Amino acid sequence: MRIIALLLLASASLSAATPAPDAVPVVHVTHHESFIKFSVKASVALVGKFDKWKSTLTFSSPDVTTGVLDIEIEADSVDTGSGMKNGKLKSEKFFDVKNNPTITFHSTKIVQTSPSTFEVDGDFTIRGVSNPEKLTLTLPANPKGVEHIEGKMVFDRKDYGMNSGIPFIKIADHVEVIFYLSAKQVSGPPLVFQH
Repeated sequence: MRIIALLLLASASLSAATPAPDAVPVVHVTHHESFIKFSVKASVALVGKFDKWKSTLTFSSPDVTTGVLDIEIEADSVDTGSGMKNGKLKSEKFFDVKNNPTITFHSTKIVQTSPSTFEVDGDFTIRGVSNPEKLTLTLPANPKGVEHIEGKMVFDRKDYGMNSGIPFIKIADHVEVIFYLSAKQVSGPPLVFQH
């Protein structure tokens, strides 16, 4: 009898600690009007985008800083508009898509820096190498819910073993990644932003 009572108490405690599905904002990210692009300063323009990726933004409470942003990119979907550049970026000296097919970012901390801007710490992984990185995120406060997410991150390619260049093209070390994600809050209470 005592064991049953303890089990019931533990179950009640877990239920109380876990928010009900309708108690948290639910946001869906879609490809509609979304993009993930990158650029590198070089002697010849080096800009591109990724055609295949997926992203989620989940919350454990209405507090916007409880959000967790995940982005997963198919490295093989890189598109610079040049077959030669695409091939070089897919090679083992850059993305190494054969052995490391995905590029990922997983946020570990979100700090609000203004009514609609945030600093996001996270783990960035490319060609099998992971490092902590920081991105700036804009998540406009909207009484109707989230409509889009904008972000930017700059990383040093040599931190990930990408030390080579492209023939006849001088490439800088820092890579800027910019993304615009079309998003919509589909259920749950409105997000709470600091003012």
